[in-house]
Amino acid sequence: MPKNVAEGQIQVNSEAAQIIRNKVATFEGSVTIATSESTIKTESATVEENGKIIRADGDVLYTDALLQVDSVGVEVNAPLKLLQMASTEYKLSTTKGRGGAELLSISQEKGVLLEDVSFTTCPVGGEDWKIQASEMSIKKGRPFGEAKHTVFYVGGIPIFYLPYFAFPITTERQSGFLFPDIGSSSSTGVEYEQPFYWNIAPNLDTTFSTRFMTNRGVQFKNEFRYLFAQHAGELHVEYLPSDLDRDQDKSRYFYRFTHRGKLSDNWSVVADISDLSDDNYIVDLGSDFYNQADTHLYRQLGVSYFSQDLDFSMSIRDFATLGQVDSNYRALPEAKLNYSTSLTNNLNFDVKSELAYFENSNSSLANAVRFHIEPSLTLPYQKSWGEFLAQISVLHTYYEQDVPNGNNELAETVDRTLGQARLYGSLIFERPNVGIKKDYTMTFEPRMQYLYTSFEEQSSIGLYDTTELLTTFSNLFRGQEFTGLDRINDNNQFTLGATTRFIDSNNREVLVASVGQIIYLENSKLQDSIRSDNRSAIAAELDWEVNQNWFLHSDIQVSDATDKVERSSFSTEYRWSDEKLVQLNHRYIRSLSNEQIDQFGISASWPINKKWHWVGRWYRDIERSRTSESFFGIEYESCCWALRLTAQRRLATRFNNDGVRDLNEFDSSIGLQFVFKGLGNNNRRRNKIGMLEQGLFGYRQPFVLN
Repeated sequence: MPKNVAEGQIQVNSEAAQIIRNKVATFEGSVTIATSESTIKTESATVEENGKIIRADGDVLYTDALLQVDSVGVEVNAPLKLLQMASTEYKLSTTKGRGGAELLSISQEKGVLLEDVSFTTCPVGGEDWKIQASEMSIKKGRPFGEAKHTVFYVGGIPIFYLPYFAFPITTERQSGFLFPDIGSSSSTGVEYEQPFYWNIAPNLDTTFSTRFMTNRGVQFKNEFRYLFAQHAGELHVEYLPSDLDRDQDKSRYFYRFTHRGKLSDNWSVVADISDLSDDNYIVDLGSDFYNQADTHLYRQLGVSYFSQDLDFSMSIRDFATLGQVDSNYRALPEAKLNYSTSLTNNLNFDVKSELAYFENSNSSLANAVRFHIEPSLTLPYQKSWGEFLAQISVLHTYYEQDVPNGNNELAETVDRTLGQARLYGSLIFERPNVGIKKDYTMTFEPRMQYLYTSFEEQSSIGLYDTTELLTTFSNLFRGQEFTGLDRINDNNQFTLGATTRFIDSNNREVLVASVGQIIYLENSKLQDSIRSDNRSAIAAELDWEVNQNWFLHSDIQVSDATDKVERSSFSTEYRWSDEKLVQLNHRYIRSLSNEQIDQFGISASWPINKKWHWVGRWYRDIERSRTSESFFGIEYESCCWALRLTAQRRLATRFNNDGVRDLNEFDSSIGLQFVFKGLGNNNRRRNKIGMLEQGLFGYRQPFVLN
């Protein structure tokens, strides 16, 4: 906006002027005509009828808050509040949009009107795409412009025609159609998804999408988002009224609601609730939230309180199970109360407590109320060179179980009281000036733990939230072989371990390596924890940033009895930049549900040149001698438009009528995305690495230090 010009006044500056009073004024040489809303610069201009008519010829530059226009002539009619320019080249002030028009008119009534107009966001001389319209209008106060009888050109070739088209002229969120997704797969057939975005309010928006699938019909999708000072959440709903590829249960749906909020400085609330119509929904129709290999959809609703000494949480936990899996217990509800205080400078007192009701939809399984309280006395001692901790605890659990008829293994009431003692110590030895350049500090951190837990037989207790833990290095020092509280194994054992770190001059860990093992002094008496030898598997982990480009992660568990690898994973990555990487992965499990897992994979993302970029992923099931997934994506991206093409073949992992996954069926798909930059986007991530995160396995960076 021009400064120091009052509304309704005109200010003219020039090198020379000739004025005939009350008739006409002629200005020559570096003429600037300014009003409160705009500026005109030219070499010559005339002002008639005391400023009611202004004409400028030659090279004219017009500027206001919305656009900048180069023209061969301009005429301003103040009484009609109309400005007209011929043979113009214009540029929007708020975006990269620009173009040309045979006639450009600006009026208070219609705003900006352009006739025989072109529009693009590409730079001058690089018009990879443009639109040509018979008429284009930009109204004051509206965030988008409108075009009529529009033809889209790519590389000078007309691609498609629209009788009406709206486009953004500001960077603000705005309602309108987003760019569609086009694809094809053996499951859905050829598909076209058209989203429409509605900017309801600054803190509310929603996106409606219509997805056309030749094999399955029309699916409707909606995403609603809200944001307040203390609360935020999203609701996603998908509905397919009639699946053309199904003989029964044609109606299919999915929804997910998430919410996080603060009720006060100490109280917070969280919700994450999902559900779907059938086991094969994700496999057949895909999902932005779940993987087709998932077997559960989690549901949680909870409230929590935190303070310095006391924390409390109460939640409802439930699952939607996919396929034929053991029925899961839901906690309706589960409340936890923990209290911690210092009795003296060197003695802490803690109480952990829990009250939960577990319910199962399977009538042959017991429901139960569980109450657990665990007071502890802890003597901690910490210095920069090491740590020592002594702890004694009492673990008391009470069950009331609704035992179904015919189940003679479980008891209606159970009292279980266990005593536990723990001694833990670690030392830190440092050696500076290590390495070829002597710029690393090396640490050696041995640690040892003695753990004793008394024994009570627990076979009369049902399994409500308990599963066996893996023998990883971090689990060695937990002293518990199970999650949850339904099984607490007796212990009389030593755990030995050591960690070494290499720390650079910026105090950043570039290498962490750990190894450990449990030595059992007595055999376990708990039936669920009978061991065949007196030592656990040796567990080791390694995270290594070899240099700024190479990363390495590995973990392994080796049986002490057989000297055979029980589990292992290996991942190495070469990352030249955020968009240049190659990653190799291998995963091995000797026995998982009586099956051996042996898989190898490679993922890569690499630019071909400044405009072309490709990504690829390939996974091989060595045990079954077959490719389990292959993925390829290529993208062309210029300064003003982008085209992405993806192709994928992977295990369909559909559930059969018995609820068992079919591991012999594959699904192939092709996807296409086209984006004009500067015309808004569909809020979907455009990062090249994002393409690698699609699919059954996806991409994860391997370097995660402790």
